[in-house]
Amino acid sequence: MIFSSKAEYGVRLMVELGRQTPEQPTSLKVIAAAESLPLAYLEQVVARLKKAGLVMSARGAHGGYWLARPAEEITMDQVVLALEGAIAPMECFVTDQTERVLCSHAAPDAGHTCATKLLWMRVQGGIARSLQATTLAELVEFSRREAGLHPLTAPAVATAPAAAAAPAV
Repeated sequence: MIFSSKAEYGVRLMVELGRQTPEQPTSLKVIAAAESLPLAYLEQVVARLKKAGLVMSARGAHGGYWLARPAEEITMDQVVLALEGAIAPMECFVTDQTERVLCSHAAPDAGHTCATKLLWMRVQGGIARSLQATTLAELVEFSRREAGLHPLTAPAVATAPAAAAAPAV
């Protein structure tokens, strides 16, 4: 399954905001430059994140964006859902209002079921569990260990030593 650039850019944006102190909002222009991302596209992405209640913003000379909640309370399923919508490993795979998985190939009235539904339900469940189990705080810490101190990170923030053990992935 391939997520769109919305999800990639959105997660990268959230990690950058997770590195920042909420007392000092961060401009999208600064994040776009640091991450080499297109500013116009980031504006669209951050609008979705704001609508989902994951980020907050302030206008003006000292304005910018910050996390609406602590990074420990934000899971990646919340971020991906805000940006991508429901996770569906196949185009024919949809969830109805009862949260029951439907398959457009199945014809239940004719007694025909989708032979691969079990596989795609397991794939969807595995992805959903991984996203639910991963917090923004984990990604922020992982990025600090992987890259060292990032240019946007305040100097007062301590980082883990470069020789720290790699996290289980």
